Amino acid sequence: MSQLPPPIRTGRPQQAQPNEYDDGPFVFRPAAKDGHKARLSIQGPAGCGKTWTGLCIASGLAEGQRFAVIDTERKSSALYLDDLPVQFSILPMRRYDPRDLQKALAVAARDQFPVVMVDSLSHFWKGVDGTLDQVDRAKSKYGGNKFAGWKDGGELQDDMIEALMAYPGHIVVTMRSSIKWVLEENAQGQKAPVNKGLHAQQRKDIEFEFDVATEMNAENRLRFIKSRCPAFRGLEIDQPDGARDIAKPYLDWLRAGAKEIDTSIWVDAASSPEATADSLLALYRDVEAASALAAPLMHPQTGTPTSLGAYIRERGTALKNAAQ
Repeated sequence: MSQLPPPIRTGRPQQAQPNEYDDGPFVFRPAAKDGHKARLSIQGPAGCGKTWTGLCIASGLAEGQRFAVIDTERKSSALYLDDLPVQFSILPMRRYDPRDLQKALAVAARDQFPVVMVDSLSHFWKGVDGTLDQVDRAKSKYGGNKFAGWKDGGELQDDMIEALMAYPGHIVVTMRSSIKWVLEENAQGQKAPVNKGLHAQQRKDIEFEFDVATEMNAENRLRFIKSRCPAFRGLEIDQPDGARDIAKPYLDWLRAGAKEIDTSIWVDAASSPEATADSLLALYRDVEAASALAAPLMHPQTGTPTSLGAYIRERGTALKNAAQ
């Protein structure tokens, strides 16, 4: 009778040492509105006035400074140039990879635009190279399983939204929307289509990402569907003046009892020749507490798009390794 070979004993697999940047302490800090910027969305059907209203809000938030427009609508925003009290710069886009929006935001941050308007965010969902295209391409890695493809495509979408929300200035976005019809049983027991209102052409529940989310109808009536700013709750406005009716009360609320935070100070501290591994880790914690790790940034050395948190982490890790 043949004998089985003796068992080979192996040690338990070594667990990766926790990274000090990932394994930070939980620290409660006094609540403050410091550094908060406007995060506003406008959704609606074609012809409702999303672009014009968004431009007016952006111009009011800019307070006389030039602002930026990331334009996916064949430069339609440029048609309103002479109708606004302030100037704006435009970046036309023809492909809508979520990573390209991150890059555009990094360039806008480098150029210190106080406000960025994205007209429209819908293209980065369902346009050429948008999130849905990315999911469709990724499924080939998983045997054609589209659900598995969301692992890759969903991460790109999430990173894009994080960069948008962490931009070191005010953000205004427009989104196309269409009527959502649902088949429901009526009083006669028959299935009939029921109008469930407008549905934004973006990821489901995208409205939750914004502090203020609005909806416009074909008559140019704006309705606030979500607002953290008390002045807008339950409000509807016919043919709104974006600067007067929205930008001003929004800024007043953001600034009440708050102080400005200049993210360029963090970039300078991270780039300083005097920086140490310990000082950069402390800086990372400050940026983390301000929810600014995902702030888009053009890498000061390579000129490639990255994030503020990734840059601080890269420098801190390099300095620590060099000291070992």
